[in-house]
Amino acid sequence: MKVLRIALAVCAGSGALALGTPASAQFFMQSHDFSAAAVNGTEEGLGQAMPGATAAEQRAALVWHMRAALNVAALQCQFEPTLLTVDNYNGTIADHAVELKGAFDTLGKYFTRINKTPKAGQTALDQFGTRTYSSFATVAAQFGFCQTAASIGRDALFTPRGSFGDLALARSRELRNSLVPWGEQRFPRYIGRDTTAKPRLDPICWNKKGEWVEKKCGAQNWPPAGVGIAQR
Repeated sequence: MKVLRIALAVCAGSGALALGTPASAQFFMQSHDFSAAAVNGTEEGLGQAMPGATAAEQRAALVWHMRAALNVAALQCQFEPTLLTVDNYNGTIADHAVELKGAFDTLGKYFTRINKTPKAGQTALDQFGTRTYSSFATVAAQFGFCQTAASIGRDALFTPRGSFGDLALARSRELRNSLVPWGEQRFPRYIGRDTTAKPRLDPICWNKKGEWVEKKCGAQNWPPAGVGIAQR
C-alpha cells in the first residue's frame, strides 16, 4: 500500500509538471536544424549594410533587426497560438525597453552622421526600418521562421535586462537561416508533382482481378519515378 501511495504521488507530481509546462507547436516530426554560431554584426547576410558603422552601431542594428523579427512573428504567426509570439513580443518590448530605445537612438545618430542633413538622415533611418521589417516577411518558410522566432522570443523573456544585444548576437544567424524553407527531416518524402505522368486505365491493360497485364501494355508507368507506395 505504501508503494502504491508513492507511485500515485509521483504520477500526480508528473502530471502537475506537464500541465504547468506550455506546449510548443511542432509542425514536423523533426524540424530542420537552423542553429548557427554567434556573430559580431559585421558578417554578410544579417541585414542591411552599414558602411562606416562602429561596433556599437553594428550591435544596435542587430538589436533592432531582432526586435523587428519578433514583431513580424507576432503578426505573422498567430495562426498557431501555442507559439506565444504575441505574448513573447509584448513581454520583450516591456522588459528590454531601455536597451531597445538606446539601440534606436544609436541608429538615429549613425544615419545623421553619414548623411549630409538631418532630414536625409531621418529618411535613411525610415528606409532602414521599412527594409528591415520587410526582410523578415516569408510565406514558404513560415513554419521554420515562426518556430525559431518563438524560441528566441521565449529566451528573450529570460534574458537579463541590458543583455538583449547578446541574445541578438547569439541567434541572429539562426534567425536568418530560418527564412529558407525546409520540410520534414525525419521522414523525407516526394513533394513534387508531375502533371504529365498519368496511370493507364485502359481496360485492356488490366485483368479481371485488377492486375496489370504487362504482356499487353508493357511495363506499368505508375507511380512516377521518386514516388513510393506504402507496403501493406
